[in-house]
Amino acid sequence: MPIAVDIDVMLARRKMSVGELADRVGITPANLAVLKNGRAKAVRFATLAALCEVLECQPGDLLRWEAEDTAGDDVAQDEQLRPAR
Repeated sequence: MPIAVDIDVMLARRKMSVGELADRVGITPANLAVLKNGRAKAVRFATLAALCEVLECQPGDLLRWEAEDTAGDDVAQDEQLRPAR
């Protein structure tokens, strides 16, 4: 996924546990783990705002965009376009 989540970085900087952050934000530790591990499909702005308030940071400190590696896809497409010998 091209959106990387850096909650673990902010937790380390703040010397805070996942459980403490979840309690202070008002979400379950399981849901925070889903978000922290980059498996979430969406995040509510209210949750993002609460994370930023508790961690004293900006949304950009928690989320960043990374380009997806498509080089392997280009090679596969090129091979499909070549005529068979």
